[in-house]
Amino acid sequence: MEYEKRPNNVSFIPHKRAILKYFLYLILYLNIYTIISDGLHSQILYLEITAEIDISEGLKDTLNFRSEFPNLKQLQSETDSLSFKFQKLGYIESELVELQRKNDSVFAASYQLGNRWEEIRIHYSPQDFSISELKNISEEVEDDYFMLPLPQVEFALEYLNSLLTERGDPFAKIQLVNIERLDSKVLTADLKSTQNNFRTIDKIVIKGYEKFPVSFLKYYSELNKGKIFNRKKVIEQNDLLNNLGFVKTIKTPEALFRKDTTELYLYLEKRNNNLFDGILGFATNEETNKIEFNGYLNLELNNNLNFGEQLLVNYKSDGREQQNFRVRTVMPYIFKSPFGVSLELKIFKRDSTFSTTDQQAKIHYQVNPNSNVYVGYKSYESSNLLDEVLVGVVEDYKSRYLLAGASFTKLQAQNFFPVKTRLSIDSEIGSREKMGAKEDQFRLLGNVRHIFNLNDRNSIYLNTEGSILSSDTYLVNELFRFGGINSIRGFSENSIDASLYTVLNTEYRFIIGPTTYVHSIIDFAYFENQVLTLKEELYSFGFGFGLQTDAGIFRLNIANGISNEQNFKFSNTKIHLSLSSRF
Repeated sequence: MEYEKRPNNVSFIPHKRAILKYFLYLILYLNIYTIISDGLHSQILYLEITAEIDISEGLKDTLNFRSEFPNLKQLQSETDSLSFKFQKLGYIESELVELQRKNDSVFAASYQLGNRWEEIRIHYSPQDFSISELKNISEEVEDDYFMLPLPQVEFALEYLNSLLTERGDPFAKIQLVNIERLDSKVLTADLKSTQNNFRTIDKIVIKGYEKFPVSFLKYYSELNKGKIFNRKKVIEQNDLLNNLGFVKTIKTPEALFRKDTTELYLYLEKRNNNLFDGILGFATNEETNKIEFNGYLNLELNNNLNFGEQLLVNYKSDGREQQNFRVRTVMPYIFKSPFGVSLELKIFKRDSTFSTTDQQAKIHYQVNPNSNVYVGYKSYESSNLLDEVLVGVVEDYKSRYLLAGASFTKLQAQNFFPVKTRLSIDSEIGSREKMGAKEDQFRLLGNVRHIFNLNDRNSIYLNTEGSILSSDTYLVNELFRFGGINSIRGFSENSIDASLYTVLNTEYRFIIGPTTYVHSIIDFAYFENQVLTLKEELYSFGFGFGLQTDAGIFRLNIANGISNEQNFKFSNTKIHLSLSSRF
Protein backbone atom coordinates (compact mmCIF):
# COMPACT_ATOMS: atom_id res chain seq x y z
CA MET A 1 0.00 0.00 0.00
CA GLU A 2 1.28 3.45 -0.91
CA TYR A 3 0.78 6.58 1.16
CA GLU A 4 0.19 9.94 -0.43
CA LYS A 5 2.78 12.42 0.68
CA ARG A 6 1.85 16.03 1.42
CA PRO A 7 3.99 18.56 -0.36
CA ASN A 8 6.57 20.15 1.93
CA ASN A 9 5.46 23.66 0.97
CA VAL A 10 1.93 23.24 2.37
CA SER A 11 1.40 25.42 5.53
CA PHE A 12 -1.04 24.90 8.47
CA ILE A 13 -0.93 28.52 9.66
CA PRO A 14 -4.32 29.59 8.14
CA HIS A 15 -6.07 26.81 10.04
CA LYS A 16 -4.44 27.85 13.33
CA ARG A 17 -5.54 31.44 12.78
CA ALA A 18 -9.13 30.30 12.20
CA ILE A 19 -9.14 28.31 15.43
CA LEU A 20 -7.78 31.30 17.37
CA LYS A 21 -10.46 33.53 15.83
CA TYR A 22 -13.25 31.20 16.89
CA PHE A 23 -11.78 31.01 20.42
CA LEU A 24 -11.77 34.82 20.74
CA TYR A 25 -15.40 34.99 19.55
CA LEU A 26 -16.37 32.39 22.16
CA ILE A 27 -14.75 34.40 24.97
CA LEU A 28 -16.52 37.54 23.74
CA TYR A 29 -19.93 35.83 23.65
CA LEU A 30 -19.40 34.40 27.17
CA ASN A 31 -18.53 37.86 28.52
CA ILE A 32 -21.60 39.39 26.89
CA TYR A 33 -23.79 36.59 28.32
CA THR A 34 -22.31 37.04 31.81
CA ILE A 35 -22.93 40.79 31.77
CA ILE A 36 -26.54 40.35 30.62
CA SER A 37 -27.12 37.51 33.10
CA ASP A 38 -25.71 39.54 36.02
CA GLY A 39 -27.92 42.43 34.99
CA LEU A 40 -30.98 40.22 35.01
CA HIS A 41 -30.11 38.66 38.36
CA SER A 42 -29.40 42.04 39.97
CA GLN A 43 -32.87 43.30 39.04
CA ILE A 44 -35.21 43.81 42.02
CA LEU A 45 -38.32 41.64 41.83
CA TYR A 46 -41.63 42.59 43.46
CA LEU A 47 -44.38 40.32 44.80
CA GLU A 48 -48.08 41.07 45.08
CA ILE A 49 -50.51 38.74 46.89
CA THR A 50 -54.26 38.35 46.46
CA ALA A 51 -56.96 35.99 47.72
CA GLU A 52 -60.69 35.52 47.51
CA ILE A 53 -60.92 37.87 50.50
CA ASP A 54 -59.30 41.22 50.96
CA ILE A 55 -55.79 40.95 52.47
CA SER A 56 -55.46 44.03 54.64
CA GLU A 57 -52.23 45.80 55.56
CA GLY A 58 -52.73 44.63 59.13
CA LEU A 59 -52.83 41.01 57.98
CA LYS A 60 -49.68 41.57 55.91
CA ASP A 61 -47.91 42.93 59.00
CA THR A 62 -48.98 39.82 60.94
CA LEU A 63 -47.59 37.64 58.15
CA ASN A 64 -44.35 39.67 58.18
CA PHE A 65 -44.83 39.92 54.43
CA ARG A 66 -41.86 40.81 52.19
CA SER A 67 -42.53 42.46 48.82
CA GLU A 68 -39.01 42.92 47.39
CA PHE A 69 -36.52 40.20 46.45
CA PRO A 70 -33.10 40.15 44.78
CA ASN A 71 -33.86 37.05 42.70
CA LEU A 72 -36.63 34.70 41.61
CA LYS A 73 -35.55 31.86 43.92
CA GLN A 74 -36.12 33.91 47.09
CA LEU A 75 -39.44 35.19 45.75
CA GLN A 76 -40.70 31.66 45.14
CA SER A 77 -39.54 30.62 48.62
CA GLU A 78 -41.60 33.44 50.13
CA THR A 79 -44.74 32.38 48.29
CA ASP A 80 -44.36 28.85 49.66
CA SER A 81 -43.81 30.03 53.24
CA LEU A 82 -46.88 32.28 53.08
CA SER A 83 -49.08 29.20 52.83
CA PHE A 84 -47.74 27.93 56.17
CA LYS A 85 -48.15 31.37 57.73
CA PHE A 86 -51.80 31.48 56.63
CA GLN A 87 -52.35 28.05 58.16
CA LYS A 88 -50.92 29.16 61.51
CA LEU A 89 -53.42 32.03 61.52
CA GLY A 90 -56.34 29.64 61.12
CA TYR A 91 -56.62 29.31 57.33
CA ILE A 92 -55.69 25.64 57.48
CA GLU A 93 -57.00 24.95 53.95
CA SER A 94 -54.99 27.75 52.36
CA GLU A 95 -53.00 26.98 49.23
CA LEU A 96 -51.17 28.77 46.45
CA VAL A 97 -53.37 28.75 43.36
CA GLU A 98 -51.16 30.55 40.89
CA LEU A 99 -47.91 32.49 40.63
CA GLN A 100 -48.04 34.71 37.55
CA ARG A 101 -45.51 37.10 36.07
CA LYS A 102 -47.16 40.43 35.34
CA ASN A 103 -44.11 42.10 33.79
CA ASP A 104 -40.33 41.98 33.94
CA SER A 105 -40.14 42.82 37.64
CA VAL A 106 -43.58 42.14 39.17
CA PHE A 107 -45.06 38.76 40.14
CA ALA A 108 -48.58 38.13 41.44
CA ALA A 109 -49.40 35.24 43.80
CA SER A 110 -53.01 34.19 44.15
CA TYR A 111 -54.12 32.19 47.24
CA GLN A 112 -57.25 30.29 48.12
CA LEU A 113 -57.64 30.80 51.89
CA GLY A 114 -60.97 29.20 52.62
CA ASN A 115 -62.61 29.37 56.03
CA ARG A 116 -60.74 30.77 59.01
CA TRP A 117 -60.99 28.77 62.23
CA GLU A 118 -60.33 30.63 65.45
CA GLU A 119 -59.96 27.85 68.04
CA ILE A 120 -59.27 24.17 68.39
CA ARG A 121 -60.55 21.76 71.01
CA ILE A 122 -57.82 19.26 71.85
CA HIS A 123 -58.73 16.03 73.62
CA TYR A 124 -55.97 14.65 75.84
CA SER A 125 -55.27 11.82 78.25
CA PRO A 126 -54.93 12.79 81.96
CA GLN A 127 -52.13 10.24 82.17
CA ASP A 128 -49.99 12.42 79.89
CA PHE A 129 -50.58 15.88 81.35
CA SER A 130 -52.19 17.33 84.46
CA ILE A 131 -54.73 20.14 84.49
CA SER A 132 -52.26 22.45 86.24
CA GLU A 133 -49.71 21.90 83.46
CA LEU A 134 -52.27 22.59 80.74
CA LYS A 135 -53.41 25.81 82.45
CA ASN A 136 -50.00 27.26 81.60
CA ILE A 137 -51.00 27.31 77.93
CA SER A 138 -54.82 27.37 77.97
CA GLU A 139 -57.43 29.48 79.73
CA GLU A 140 -60.09 26.78 79.33
CA VAL A 141 -59.13 23.32 80.58
CA GLU A 142 -61.56 20.50 81.28
CA ASP A 143 -61.08 16.94 82.46
CA ASP A 144 -60.59 15.54 78.94
CA TYR A 145 -59.97 18.52 76.64
CA PHE A 146 -58.60 22.06 76.51
CA MET A 147 -59.10 24.98 74.13
CA LEU A 148 -56.42 26.84 72.18
CA PRO A 149 -56.46 29.76 69.73
CA LEU A 150 -55.10 28.52 66.41
CA PRO A 151 -52.06 30.85 66.35
CA GLN A 152 -50.88 29.39 69.71
CA VAL A 153 -51.00 25.73 68.72
CA GLU A 154 -47.37 25.47 67.63
CA PHE A 155 -46.05 27.07 70.82
CA ALA A 156 -48.32 24.92 72.98
CA LEU A 157 -47.17 21.68 71.36
CA GLU A 158 -43.53 22.67 71.85
CA TYR A 159 -44.22 23.37 75.53
CA LEU A 160 -45.98 20.04 76.07
CA ASN A 161 -43.19 18.20 74.31
CA SER A 162 -40.64 19.89 76.59
CA LEU A 163 -42.57 18.62 79.62
CA LEU A 164 -42.17 15.06 78.41
CA THR A 165 -38.49 15.70 77.78
CA GLU A 166 -38.00 17.04 81.30
CA ARG A 167 -39.50 13.85 82.69
CA GLY A 168 -36.60 11.93 81.21
CA ASP A 169 -37.78 11.01 77.72
CA PRO A 170 -35.57 12.94 75.25
CA PHE A 171 -37.17 11.20 72.25
CA ALA A 172 -40.80 11.89 73.15
CA LYS A 173 -43.05 13.27 70.39
CA ILE A 174 -46.57 14.67 70.35
CA GLN A 175 -48.88 15.46 67.45
CA LEU A 176 -52.48 16.28 66.65
CA VAL A 177 -54.47 13.54 64.93
CA ASN A 178 -58.11 13.10 63.84
CA ILE A 179 -58.52 16.80 63.07
CA GLU A 180 -62.17 17.56 62.28
CA ARG A 181 -64.59 20.47 62.12
CA LEU A 182 -66.65 21.11 65.22
CA ASP A 183 -68.42 24.18 63.81
CA SER A 184 -67.59 27.07 61.48
CA LYS A 185 -65.05 28.56 63.90
CA VAL A 186 -63.80 25.63 66.00
CA LEU A 187 -61.81 22.52 65.12
CA THR A 188 -61.41 19.39 67.19
CA ALA A 189 -58.44 17.03 67.43
CA ASP A 190 -56.85 14.32 69.56
CA LEU A 191 -53.48 14.80 71.23
CA LYS A 192 -51.28 11.78 70.58
CA SER A 193 -48.00 11.30 72.41
CA THR A 194 -45.29 8.86 71.41
CA GLN A 195 -43.25 8.13 74.51
CA ASN A 196 -40.21 5.92 74.76
CA ASN A 197 -38.56 4.60 77.88
CA PHE A 198 -37.61 7.24 80.41
CA ARG A 199 -33.90 7.92 80.59
CA THR A 200 -31.82 8.30 83.73
CA ILE A 201 -28.14 9.22 83.99
CA ASP A 202 -26.36 5.88 84.41
CA LYS A 203 -22.77 7.05 84.07
CA ILE A 204 -20.89 10.37 84.21
CA VAL A 205 -17.60 10.70 82.36
CA ILE A 206 -15.37 13.74 82.96
CA LYS A 207 -13.08 14.78 80.13
CA GLY A 208 -10.19 17.21 80.52
CA TYR A 209 -10.01 17.36 84.33
CA GLU A 210 -10.16 13.73 85.38
CA LYS A 211 -9.11 14.54 88.99
CA PHE A 212 -12.07 16.86 89.51
CA PRO A 213 -13.58 16.26 93.01
CA VAL A 214 -16.78 14.44 92.04
CA SER A 215 -18.52 15.31 95.33
CA PHE A 216 -19.11 18.76 93.85
CA LEU A 217 -21.15 17.13 91.09
CA LYS A 218 -23.41 15.36 93.56
CA TYR A 219 -23.88 18.03 96.24
CA TYR A 220 -23.04 21.36 94.60
CA SER A 221 -24.49 21.08 91.11
CA GLU A 222 -26.75 18.12 92.04
CA LEU A 223 -25.63 16.36 88.88
CA ASN A 224 -25.25 12.70 89.74
CA LYS A 225 -26.13 9.20 88.63
CA GLY A 226 -29.71 8.01 88.97
CA LYS A 227 -31.25 11.41 88.19
CA ILE A 228 -33.74 11.72 85.33
CA PHE A 229 -32.03 12.98 82.21
CA ASN A 230 -33.19 16.46 81.25
CA ARG A 231 -30.92 18.15 78.72
CA LYS A 232 -31.90 21.71 79.66
CA LYS A 233 -31.38 21.08 83.36
CA VAL A 234 -28.12 19.23 82.75
CA ILE A 235 -26.72 22.28 80.93
CA GLU A 236 -27.77 24.57 83.79
CA GLN A 237 -26.23 22.26 86.39
CA ASN A 238 -23.03 22.00 84.35
CA ASP A 239 -22.77 25.81 84.13
CA LEU A 240 -23.00 26.03 87.93
CA LEU A 241 -19.53 24.50 88.15
CA ASN A 242 -18.09 27.73 86.75
CA ASN A 243 -19.00 29.42 90.04
CA LEU A 244 -16.52 27.26 91.94
CA GLY A 245 -13.61 29.27 90.58
CA PHE A 246 -11.16 26.37 90.29
CA VAL A 247 -12.83 24.79 87.26
CA LYS A 248 -14.50 25.95 84.06
CA THR A 249 -16.64 24.22 81.47
CA ILE A 250 -15.11 24.19 78.00
CA LYS A 251 -17.89 22.48 76.07
CA THR A 252 -21.60 21.76 76.30
CA PRO A 253 -22.32 18.38 77.93
CA GLU A 254 -23.02 15.49 75.59
CA ALA A 255 -25.10 12.36 76.13
CA LEU A 256 -24.55 8.93 74.66
CA PHE A 257 -27.81 6.96 74.48
CA ARG A 258 -27.30 3.25 74.39
CA LYS A 259 -30.08 0.68 74.27
CA ASP A 260 -30.52 0.47 78.04
CA THR A 261 -28.14 3.09 79.47
CA THR A 262 -27.38 6.79 79.20
CA GLU A 263 -23.84 8.12 79.56
CA LEU A 264 -23.22 11.81 80.26
CA TYR A 265 -19.95 13.42 79.18
CA LEU A 266 -18.75 16.60 80.92
CA TYR A 267 -15.89 18.66 79.48
CA LEU A 268 -14.03 20.52 82.23
CA GLU A 269 -10.74 22.34 82.64
CA LYS A 270 -8.88 23.09 85.86
CA ARG A 271 -8.32 26.77 86.66
CA ASN A 272 -5.73 28.31 88.94
CA ASN A 273 -7.74 30.03 91.66
CA ASN A 274 -5.17 31.03 94.26
CA LEU A 275 -5.44 34.64 95.41
CA PHE A 276 -2.93 37.13 96.70
CA ASP A 277 -4.43 40.37 97.98
CA GLY A 278 -2.56 43.24 99.58
CA ILE A 279 -3.49 46.68 100.84
CA LEU A 280 -1.16 49.54 101.63
CA GLY A 281 -2.56 52.54 103.49
CA PHE A 282 -0.93 55.67 104.82
CA ALA A 283 -2.06 58.71 106.78
CA THR A 284 -0.64 61.51 108.95
CA ASN A 285 -0.35 60.92 112.68
CA GLU A 286 -2.20 63.75 114.39
CA GLU A 287 0.21 63.78 117.33
CA THR A 288 3.57 63.44 115.58
CA ASN A 289 2.55 64.79 112.14
CA LYS A 290 4.47 61.90 110.61
CA ILE A 291 3.23 59.55 107.91
CA GLU A 292 2.17 56.14 109.22
CA PHE A 293 1.79 53.08 107.03
CA ASN A 294 -0.76 50.32 107.51
CA GLY A 295 -2.20 47.49 105.48
CA TYR A 296 -2.70 43.79 105.19
CA LEU A 297 -1.71 40.71 103.24
CA ASN A 298 -4.20 38.06 102.26
CA LEU A 299 -3.32 34.69 100.72
CA GLU A 300 -5.85 32.10 99.55
CA LEU A 301 -4.87 28.68 98.26
CA ASN A 302 -7.75 26.87 96.59
CA ASN A 303 -8.02 23.28 95.32
CA ASN A 304 -4.30 22.65 95.00
CA LEU A 305 -4.84 19.07 96.20
CA ASN A 306 -7.88 18.50 93.94
CA PHE A 307 -10.27 18.12 96.90
CA GLY A 308 -11.85 21.58 96.64
CA GLU A 309 -10.03 22.52 99.86
CA GLN A 310 -9.16 26.09 100.87
CA LEU A 311 -6.37 27.53 103.01
CA LEU A 312 -6.50 31.21 103.97
CA VAL A 313 -3.74 33.20 105.68
CA ASN A 314 -4.38 36.83 106.60
CA TYR A 315 -2.20 39.39 108.34
CA LYS A 316 -3.12 43.01 109.18
CA SER A 317 -1.23 45.85 110.80
CA ASP A 318 -2.29 49.46 111.34
CA GLY A 319 1.16 50.87 111.91
CA ARG A 320 0.53 51.51 115.61
CA GLU A 321 1.52 48.11 116.95
CA GLN A 322 -1.97 46.76 116.27
CA GLN A 323 -1.70 43.38 114.62
CA ASN A 324 -4.23 40.82 113.46
CA PHE A 325 -3.34 37.32 112.27
CA ARG A 326 -5.83 34.82 110.89
CA VAL A 327 -5.51 31.32 109.41
CA ARG A 328 -8.46 29.29 108.16
CA THR A 329 -8.89 25.97 106.40
CA VAL A 330 -12.01 24.56 104.78
CA MET A 331 -12.46 20.92 103.80
CA PRO A 332 -15.75 20.39 101.92
CA TYR A 333 -17.67 17.14 101.54
CA ILE A 334 -15.81 15.04 104.08
CA PHE A 335 -15.93 11.32 103.22
CA LYS A 336 -17.97 12.25 100.10
CA SER A 337 -20.87 13.43 102.29
CA PRO A 338 -22.74 16.76 102.05
CA PHE A 339 -20.97 17.89 105.24
CA GLY A 340 -17.78 19.92 105.38
CA VAL A 341 -15.45 21.08 108.14
CA SER A 342 -13.72 24.43 108.72
CA LEU A 343 -11.11 25.33 111.34
CA GLU A 344 -10.00 28.85 112.15
CA LEU A 345 -7.49 30.63 114.39
CA LYS A 346 -7.30 34.38 115.03
CA ILE A 347 -4.79 36.31 117.08
CA PHE A 348 -5.28 40.02 117.78
CA LYS A 349 -2.75 42.18 119.63
CA ARG A 350 -3.14 45.85 120.50
CA ASP A 351 0.23 47.45 121.33
CA SER A 352 1.06 46.59 124.92
CA THR A 353 -2.54 46.55 126.17
CA PHE A 354 -3.93 43.10 125.44
CA SER A 355 -3.92 40.14 123.10
CA THR A 356 -6.86 37.87 122.22
CA THR A 357 -6.85 34.40 120.68
CA ASP A 358 -9.99 33.15 118.94
CA GLN A 359 -10.38 29.50 117.89
CA GLN A 360 -13.38 27.96 116.18
CA ALA A 361 -14.51 24.76 114.47
CA LYS A 362 -17.60 24.44 112.26
CA ILE A 363 -19.52 21.71 110.50
CA HIS A 364 -21.12 22.96 107.27
CA TYR A 365 -24.03 21.57 105.31
CA GLN A 366 -24.62 22.50 101.67
CA VAL A 367 -28.35 23.11 101.25
CA ASN A 368 -28.05 24.06 97.57
CA PRO A 369 -25.40 25.68 95.36
CA ASN A 370 -26.13 29.11 96.85
CA SER A 371 -26.99 28.32 100.49
CA ASN A 372 -24.99 26.97 103.40
CA VAL A 373 -25.79 26.38 107.07
CA TYR A 374 -23.44 25.48 109.90
CA VAL A 375 -23.07 24.74 113.61
CA GLY A 376 -19.88 24.79 115.67
CA TYR A 377 -17.87 25.69 118.70
CA LYS A 378 -15.85 28.84 119.44
CA SER A 379 -13.52 29.92 122.24
CA TYR A 380 -11.88 33.22 123.18
CA GLU A 381 -8.90 33.67 125.45
CA SER A 382 -7.60 37.17 126.22
CA SER A 383 -4.63 38.34 128.26
CA ASN A 384 -3.99 41.69 129.85
CA LEU A 385 -0.49 42.85 128.85
CA LEU A 386 -0.41 45.88 131.13
CA ASP A 387 1.63 45.95 134.32
CA GLU A 388 -1.54 46.59 136.28
CA VAL A 389 -5.08 45.26 135.98
CA LEU A 390 -7.68 47.78 134.88
CA VAL A 391 -10.73 46.25 136.54
CA GLY A 392 -13.82 46.51 134.37
CA VAL A 393 -11.76 47.75 131.39
CA VAL A 394 -9.04 45.24 130.42
CA GLU A 395 -8.89 41.88 132.19
CA ASP A 396 -7.93 38.30 131.56
CA TYR A 397 -10.93 36.19 130.50
CA LYS A 398 -12.03 33.02 128.73
CA SER A 399 -15.23 32.59 126.70
CA ARG A 400 -16.95 29.54 125.25
CA TYR A 401 -19.73 29.67 122.64
CA LEU A 402 -21.92 27.40 120.56
CA LEU A 403 -22.30 28.65 117.00
CA ALA A 404 -25.09 28.54 114.43
CA GLY A 405 -25.43 30.42 111.17
CA ALA A 406 -26.37 30.47 107.52
CA SER A 407 -25.29 32.20 104.32
CA PHE A 408 -26.61 32.80 100.82
CA THR A 409 -24.44 33.84 97.88
CA LYS A 410 -25.42 34.63 94.29
CA LEU A 411 -22.72 35.24 91.71
CA GLN A 412 -22.73 37.11 88.42
CA ALA A 413 -20.57 37.09 85.29
CA GLN A 414 -18.57 40.24 86.05
CA ASN A 415 -14.81 40.39 86.35
CA PHE A 416 -14.58 43.27 88.84
CA PHE A 417 -17.67 42.41 90.92
CA PRO A 418 -18.37 38.66 90.76
CA VAL A 419 -20.63 38.57 93.86
CA LYS A 420 -24.06 40.02 93.11
CA THR A 421 -25.81 39.18 96.39
CA ARG A 422 -24.64 37.90 99.75
CA LEU A 423 -26.57 37.42 102.99
CA SER A 424 -25.16 35.91 106.18
CA ILE A 425 -26.13 35.67 109.81
CA ASP A 426 -24.07 34.25 112.68
CA SER A 427 -25.10 33.70 116.28
CA GLU A 428 -22.94 32.80 119.29
CA ILE A 429 -24.43 31.69 122.61
CA GLY A 430 -22.18 31.01 125.59
CA SER A 431 -20.52 32.48 128.65
CA ARG A 432 -17.46 34.42 129.71
CA GLU A 433 -15.32 33.52 132.70
CA LYS A 434 -13.11 36.06 134.51
CA MET A 435 -11.60 35.87 137.96
CA GLY A 436 -13.55 32.69 138.64
CA ALA A 437 -16.99 34.20 137.83
CA LYS A 438 -19.15 33.18 134.83
CA GLU A 439 -21.50 35.43 132.90
CA ASP A 440 -23.89 34.47 130.09
CA GLN A 441 -23.37 36.24 126.82
CA PHE A 442 -24.87 36.38 123.35
CA ARG A 443 -23.37 37.63 120.08
CA LEU A 444 -25.16 38.26 116.78
CA LEU A 445 -23.49 39.24 113.51
CA GLY A 446 -25.17 39.91 110.17
CA ASN A 447 -24.26 41.07 106.67
CA VAL A 448 -26.30 41.93 103.55
CA ARG A 449 -24.80 43.16 100.30
CA HIS A 450 -26.29 43.57 96.84
CA ILE A 451 -25.44 45.11 93.48
CA PHE A 452 -28.24 46.88 91.59
CA ASN A 453 -27.20 46.77 87.94
CA LEU A 454 -28.72 49.76 86.16
CA ASN A 455 -27.17 48.75 82.83
CA ASP A 456 -23.95 47.23 81.52
CA ARG A 457 -21.83 50.11 82.80
CA ASN A 458 -23.68 51.65 85.75
CA SER A 459 -24.51 50.01 89.07
CA ILE A 460 -25.22 50.84 92.71
CA TYR A 461 -23.59 48.82 95.46
CA LEU A 462 -25.05 48.59 98.97
CA ASN A 463 -23.47 46.74 101.86
CA THR A 464 -24.65 46.73 105.44
CA GLU A 465 -23.22 44.82 108.35
CA GLY A 466 -23.79 44.88 112.07
CA SER A 467 -22.92 43.13 115.32
CA ILE A 468 -24.20 43.17 118.86
CA LEU A 469 -22.82 41.80 122.12
CA SER A 470 -25.34 41.21 124.90
CA SER A 471 -23.81 40.95 128.39
CA ASP A 472 -24.28 42.27 131.91
CA THR A 473 -20.78 43.74 131.96
CA TYR A 474 -18.30 44.57 129.22
CA LEU A 475 -14.53 44.58 128.74
CA VAL A 476 -12.57 46.52 126.13
CA ASN A 477 -10.71 43.44 124.98
CA GLU A 478 -13.92 41.53 124.16
CA LEU A 479 -15.61 44.27 122.12
CA PHE A 480 -16.03 44.19 118.35
CA ARG A 481 -13.43 46.09 116.37
CA PHE A 482 -14.20 47.78 113.05
CA GLY A 483 -13.01 50.53 110.74
CA GLY A 484 -10.94 50.51 107.56
CA ILE A 485 -11.32 49.53 103.94
CA ASN A 486 -13.44 46.46 104.71
CA SER A 487 -15.92 48.30 106.97
CA ILE A 488 -16.19 52.10 107.17
CA ARG A 489 -13.57 53.71 104.98
CA GLY A 490 -11.72 56.84 106.00
CA PHE A 491 -10.83 55.36 109.41
CA SER A 492 -7.87 53.27 110.51
CA GLU A 493 -8.15 49.49 110.47
CA ASN A 494 -9.89 48.07 113.58
CA SER A 495 -9.51 51.41 115.37
CA ILE A 496 -13.06 51.59 116.76
CA ASP A 497 -14.28 49.44 119.68
CA ALA A 498 -18.00 48.74 119.96
CA SER A 499 -20.44 46.58 121.84
CA LEU A 500 -22.94 47.33 119.07
CA TYR A 501 -22.35 48.75 115.63
CA THR A 502 -23.88 48.95 112.19
CA VAL A 503 -22.23 50.12 108.97
CA LEU A 504 -23.73 51.05 105.61
CA ASN A 505 -21.41 51.25 102.59
CA THR A 506 -22.68 52.77 99.35
CA GLU A 507 -21.02 53.11 95.98
CA TYR A 508 -22.09 54.38 92.61
CA ARG A 509 -19.98 52.46 90.11
CA PHE A 510 -19.22 53.29 86.50
CA ILE A 511 -17.30 50.88 84.30
CA ILE A 512 -15.23 52.98 81.90
CA GLY A 513 -14.00 50.01 79.89
CA PRO A 514 -13.09 46.33 80.17
CA THR A 515 -10.13 47.16 82.41
CA THR A 516 -11.17 50.27 84.38
CA TYR A 517 -13.92 51.44 86.70
CA VAL A 518 -14.50 54.35 89.10
CA HIS A 519 -16.83 54.66 92.08
CA SER A 520 -17.98 57.00 94.79
CA ILE A 521 -17.67 56.35 98.54
CA ILE A 522 -20.42 57.35 100.97
CA ASP A 523 -20.40 55.39 104.23
CA PHE A 524 -22.41 55.71 107.43
CA ALA A 525 -21.93 54.01 110.80
CA TYR A 526 -23.45 54.03 114.26
CA PHE A 527 -21.86 52.39 117.27
CA GLU A 528 -22.16 52.06 121.01
CA ASN A 529 -19.40 51.37 123.51
CA GLN A 530 -20.81 50.22 126.84
CA VAL A 531 -17.42 50.40 128.55
CA LEU A 532 -17.10 54.13 127.82
CA THR A 533 -20.87 54.75 127.78
CA LEU A 534 -20.43 56.18 124.30
CA LYS A 535 -22.82 56.50 121.37
CA GLU A 536 -21.62 58.05 118.15
CA GLU A 537 -22.34 58.40 114.44
CA LEU A 538 -19.63 58.26 111.78
CA TYR A 539 -19.54 59.42 108.16
CA SER A 540 -17.12 58.86 105.33
CA PHE A 541 -16.90 60.38 101.87
CA GLY A 542 -14.51 59.83 99.01
CA PHE A 543 -13.92 58.09 95.71
CA GLY A 544 -11.97 55.22 94.23
CA PHE A 545 -11.08 53.39 91.06
CA GLY A 546 -10.03 49.94 89.93
CA LEU A 547 -7.69 48.89 87.15
CA GLN A 548 -7.19 45.45 85.61
CA THR A 549 -3.47 44.89 85.08
CA ASP A 550 -1.35 41.92 84.07
CA ALA A 551 -0.51 41.42 87.75
CA GLY A 552 -4.14 41.54 88.92
CA ILE A 553 -6.80 44.08 89.90
CA PHE A 554 -5.32 47.28 91.35
CA ARG A 555 -7.64 49.35 93.56
CA LEU A 556 -7.22 52.80 95.09
CA ASN A 557 -9.63 54.33 97.61
CA ILE A 558 -9.42 57.86 99.03
CA ALA A 559 -11.82 58.64 101.88
CA ASN A 560 -12.15 61.07 104.75
CA GLY A 561 -13.93 60.08 107.94
CA ILE A 562 -15.73 62.47 110.30
CA SER A 563 -17.91 62.08 113.39
CA ASN A 564 -20.38 64.13 115.40
CA GLU A 565 -17.55 65.30 117.63
CA GLN A 566 -15.03 65.95 114.86
CA ASN A 567 -15.25 68.29 111.88
CA PHE A 568 -13.66 67.70 108.51
CA LYS A 569 -9.87 67.76 108.47
CA PHE A 570 -7.84 67.09 105.37
CA SER A 571 -5.22 65.36 107.51
CA ASN A 572 -7.83 62.68 108.37
CA THR A 573 -7.93 61.51 104.76
CA LYS A 574 -7.00 57.86 104.34
CA ILE A 575 -5.54 56.46 101.12
CA HIS A 576 -5.87 52.70 100.61
CA LEU A 577 -4.08 50.76 97.89
CA SER A 578 -4.70 47.10 97.09
CA LEU A 579 -3.69 44.56 94.49
CA SER A 580 -5.64 41.30 94.05
CA SER A 581 -3.82 38.75 91.96
CA ARG A 582 -4.86 35.21 91.08
CA PHE A 583 -2.24 32.60 90.31
